[in-house]
Amino acid sequence: MLTRIDHIGIACRDLEATVDFYSRTYGFQVFHTEVNQEQGVREAMLRINGTDDGQASYLQLLEPIREDSAVGKWLAKNGEGVHHIAFGTQDVDGDSEAIRDKGVRVLYDEPRRGSMDSRITFLHPKDCHGVLTELVTSATPGDQQTH
Repeated sequence: MLTRIDHIGIACRDLEATVDFYSRTYGFQVFHTEVNQEQGVREAMLRINGTDDGQASYLQLLEPIREDSAVGKWLAKNGEGVHHIAFGTQDVDGDSEAIRDKGVRVLYDEPRRGSMDSRITFLHPKDCHGVLTELVTSATPGDQQTH
């Protein structure tokens, strides 16, 4: 069962400048940063608020570290902006299988490692009304900051 909007992923060309904008304009603070070599991105998670399930909602700012990464290709084609929406779930395996059974293409056969050691998979945007959709199971119960 999907329990929350986990994050909105935003592709950007300059991570520091984008973090600065969201910090100055909205007061959002960086909760976590990391480089994900597999996905070819540097990222910053800006915590927005807590949620009823004990987790949180975030903005995920993504700067490609390789032009051939999925975010790099998307940025070259579309420019900066919303890249995907992610829904939180306690069971990414079960929920992705249930969604696959409804005819939606799941992009990974098995969930992969995501931000903050979460487990993730993506749903094909052509099956989700043009929206790249991610399913996320957090690694830790509750909100634990890690940089």
